[in-house]
Amino acid sequence: MKEQNQKKLKAGSSTTKLGYNERHARSGISAPLPDIETFPNQYKSYEITIVIPEYTAICPKTNLPDFGTITLHYKPNKHCLELKALKMYVHAYRNIGIFYENAVNRILQDVVRACRPTWAKVTGEFAARGGLRSVIEAKYPE
Repeated sequence: MKEQNQKKLKAGSSTTKLGYNERHARSGISAPLPDIETFPNQYKSYEITIVIPEYTAICPKTNLPDFGTITLHYKPNKHCLELKALKMYVHAYRNIGIFYENAVNRILQDVVRACRPTWAKVTGEFAARGGLRSVIEAKYPE
């Protein structure tokens, strides 16, 4: 059995010894979320940092809650993010099974789609679980 699992890992199989699979990996990526509204930007050459200290979601493998702080840092172009809409968008993750890495990248993707910033960075700092703490960062443009 151990040899069989090692062969699967070497062959690039989506199943690991811990039982994670493609369904877990894709969980939450395309889940419906509220739109992030914007408003017209009136100024040039400034940056915005938004800290969201109450991020929660569900681990798609264990169904246990994940907690963290999401920091969004961006330079607006023609539009800025509307904060109440952003808050509702982030709070919607509470009911979604999604890995940290996917959540950070999805938030960046949705922010870029909503306001088309000059550049943006999303950082997720997640609470320790089992003695491990994760910090995930995604940037636009790459």
